[in-house]
Amino acid sequence: MKEFALIFRLKDISDFKPSPEQMQERMNWLGGIAAQNKIVDKGNTLLPSPESAKTIQPNNVVTDGPYTEIKEFISGYLVVKAENIEEAVEMAKGNPIFDQVGGSIEVREVLKRD
Repeated sequence: MKEFALIFRLKDISDFKPSPEQMQERMNWLGGIAAQNKIVDKGNTLLPSPESAKTIQPNNVVTDGPYTEIKEFISGYLVVKAENIEEAVEMAKGNPIFDQVGGSIEVREVLKRD
């Protein structure tokens, strides 16, 4: 099995306050993946706002905030086990929160060094 990062992005989190029902739907989604023993790392369920981020560039130049080309910010991530990227995408499609708040999920294979 390979590992894939599901990277959760939101456009605006300032007014995002999920209802208990929405949170339960997300917990059910996570529970379904966990029941298959496919969660590798739960990551953070919510990362701080981009205003508290720093970016380190070549020559140790440190700037405030995330990369300027990112129009959305990363709100969290999950690392899962799957046979291939298509299976990981199917897992990501089941996340109900982003249908409710209009975010997106980026799926990337985690490359491991031996």
